[in-house]
Order: sequence, then C-alpha cells, then structure tokens
Amino acid sequence: QVQVVESGGGLVQAGGSLRLSCAASGITFSWPTMGWFRQAPGKEREFVGSIRWDGAYIDYSDSAKGRFTISRDNTKNTVYLQMDSLKPEDTAVYYCAAGFGNRSNWRTTALYDYWGQGTQVTVSS
Repeated sequence: QVQVVESGGGLVQAGGSLRLSCAASGITFSWPTMGWFRQAPGKEREFVGSIRWDGAYIDYSDSAKGRFTISRDNTKNTVYLQMDSLKPEDTAVYYCAAGFGNRSNWRTTALYDYWGQGTQVTVSS
C-alpha cells in the first residue's frame, strides 16, 4: 500500500524558514516524480514545485522560484521542500504527491497518483 506522509509544518514569522519533508512508502514498481502543492483557505490547490525521480529536473512556480528549494534522498524515499524568506501569503496547507510516467510538465494535480494528508504552514506578519 502506497503512503505519502508530509511533516515539518508549523508557525513561523515572515522572513523565516521551514523545511517540509515528504516520506513515500510502499512504492516498489517505479521511481515517481514528487510534487509539492499548497492550498490556502478558499483557494484552489496550486503547484509549488516538482522533482523528477533522479533529481535531474526540478520545476518551481513563479512564487516559489528563488525562495524554495526541492531536493530528494532516494535512499530514504524522502523529498524535502526548503522554504526561505517566507511571506504571509505562503500560508497554506502544503501537500506532497507522487506521480508516475514520463512527462515534461508536472504542474497539474490530476497527473499525480498518490497524495499526502497535508501539513499546515502559517506565516505571521
């Protein structure tokens, strides 16, 4: 059974940093692309970034570029989202997802097969 579990959320002041982790288990048939999304109250879930299974291709949303860094450790089946220079508008529930296949664009939620339960990130001004 595939499980995706996020951790590391919390409350931080504007300008601060947080590192989210995403542990994937039960995936034995292929290496997935891992994506990060977020959803603020009353808004749609939006793409934050993604990393291909080998780490060779990383994509970021415009809002994340330059402030967030995605990395992965396949020996631990874990993906990380380092968030620096956080802003109040980064407040949201952050979700991690696993997707399979050979695609050039992983920015759409429908492309992912497994999702975590989300972790809350709150940035105070």
